[in-house]
Amino acid sequence: MLDKKVIELLNDQITKEFYSAYLYLDFANFYESKGLEGFANWFKVQAQEERDHAMLFYQYLQNNNQRVDFQAIGKPDVEMEALMDPLKAALAHEEYVTDSIHTIYTAAQEVHDYRTLQFLDWFVKEQGEEETNANNLITKMDLFGSDAKGLYMLDNELKARVYAAPSLVL
Repeated sequence: MLDKKVIELLNDQITKEFYSAYLYLDFANFYESKGLEGFANWFKVQAQEERDHAMLFYQYLQNNNQRVDFQAIGKPDVEMEALMDPLKAALAHEEYVTDSIHTIYTAAQEVHDYRTLQFLDWFVKEQGEEETNANNLITKMDLFGSDAKGLYMLDNELKARVYAAPSLVL
C-alpha cells in the first residue's frame, strides 16, 4: 500500500503533466502564428509526451489500487513575444517538473517505498533528457535563429521530429 503523502504527490504530478501538455500546445500555437511549422511540430510532439507521462502516473496509481484525483488544469500564462521566449520558458518548466519528480522521490524514500522509487527512476532519467533537449534548442536558436536561412533550416530540422511512445513498462 502506498503512503498517503506519496499518493497525493503522484496525483498532483498527473495535473502537472497535463498542464505541461497544455503549455506546449500553447507554444505550438505561438510558433504556428509565426509561420514556424517545425517549431510548432516539436512542441506538439512534446505535448504528446507530457500527456503520456500523465497517463503513466495515472496507470501507476490504478495498478496500486489507488484513487486518481483529477484536478483542474490551469490555463497557460507564459508571455511570448520573441521567438526565444517559449524555448526559455520550456527549459524553466522542465526544471520545475524535475524538482517536482525529485520531491515525490524524496517522499517515497522517506517511507521506504521501493516500488514507487523504481517507477520514478524512469522519470528521473527522462527529465535529464528533457532538460538537455530544451537546452539544445536554446543553443541552436542562439546560433542560427538570428539568420533567416539558419532559422529556416532549424525549422525544417524540427519538422522531422516524430512522436515515440514512452518505453516504461508498468
